[in-house]
Amino acid sequence: MIALPYVHGLSFIVRIADLGGTVRRVANFDTTAVRTREVGIPLPDGPLRARIYEPAGRVRRTALLVSGLHPSGIEEPRLVRLARELSASGITVVTPDIADLSQLAITPAITDAIEQSASWLASQQAFAPDGLIGMIGVSFSGGLSVVAAGRPSLRGRVAYVLSVGGHDDLPRVLRYLCTGVEPPPPGSESALNRVRLKTDSTAAIRLEPDTAAGAATSAAGDVASGWAPLPHDHGVAVILLGVADRLVPPAQVGSLKAAVRRFLQASAWDRDQTEKAAQELAALRTLAKSLPEPSATLLGYVNDRDIAHLGARLVPQLGFYADSPALSAAKSPKPSAPVFLLHGTADNVIPAAESVHLAAALRSGTRVRVLLSGLIPHADADGSPRVAEVMELASFWGDVLSR
Repeated sequence: MIALPYVHGLSFIVRIADLGGTVRRVANFDTTAVRTREVGIPLPDGPLRARIYEPAGRVRRTALLVSGLHPSGIEEPRLVRLARELSASGITVVTPDIADLSQLAITPAITDAIEQSASWLASQQAFAPDGLIGMIGVSFSGGLSVVAAGRPSLRGRVAYVLSVGGHDDLPRVLRYLCTGVEPPPPGSESALNRVRLKTDSTAAIRLEPDTAAGAATSAAGDVASGWAPLPHDHGVAVILLGVADRLVPPAQVGSLKAAVRRFLQASAWDRDQTEKAAQELAALRTLAKSLPEPSATLLGYVNDRDIAHLGARLVPQLGFYADSPALSAAKSPKPSAPVFLLHGTADNVIPAAESVHLAAALRSGTRVRVLLSGLIPHADADGSPRVAEVMELASFWGDVLSR
């Protein structure tokens, strides 16, 4: 029985990594059929559309799964796949369609919607017979889910919180996206200009729940001395959406935002619709030439994926996000429920060091388990499997699924 959570975790990893052969056939024995349906979650501003993934067999727990910033929202294929495989493992999964996430806007309203959705789920006997639910957030929603779980309305109503590729301090992450600099986690004395990713590193780094402070400090130092990859160019585009009204005249704001959203959508198509993406990106280059200044220059930076010049224009505007506790776990009350932090070492949207920062802040008040793995790119649960890392992931997910 001791090994059962590990078996469930291994089955989940095999399926989410879409492995084939005998190992997949064996993993499928640990699954159940899944059906989906739509529901309206009653919020103060009106019903929030959500999709429910329900397992046919015994339900272990209901979990609120919140997407990252993506134009497709809850239709994003990787999110759908994650929800289906979690549900096949015996979890009822609810994915709320929060408008700001699909509009690529980082706002306090996202945290409020997460809190209100989780509170409603926990109050429903059909979803939470023991009054407890799980909370899972992907990418920026990972950190925001931790914030929401720490609010008074959810005290004693959360079984666990899982942040996948999430953040601790939003302004720090935004500055990283603009400059490539991520301050070292606690305990590190690395020079900031040496915080770079060791691209040949394959080892996962764990900070286990009961790790002594000294050992945690040592691991944090290892992280900081080799980890801040060059930031992804999408990051500055998303920031530009949030502060466009501070950079261009009012008459230009709408057209600039629309163009940037088109760029981000085309970049998402680039994963599986390359020709369509290329056509749209070419159209955006033509559009940039017709826009008035300063929109023309700003969109040109976006089209050229020019982080250096666009980031320099954005840095003075980052104070816009600095004072909102709703957007940063570092500035918010901490949850009392167990917190799981899963992060890819090569993440260049939200650096893995953010999960180390967050773990250090949480440890005094709750149980924390951290897994930083070379298997996981930003907010994905899959990657090129290596035996040791698969074992680490199986143990981690087994612990989550058993809650």
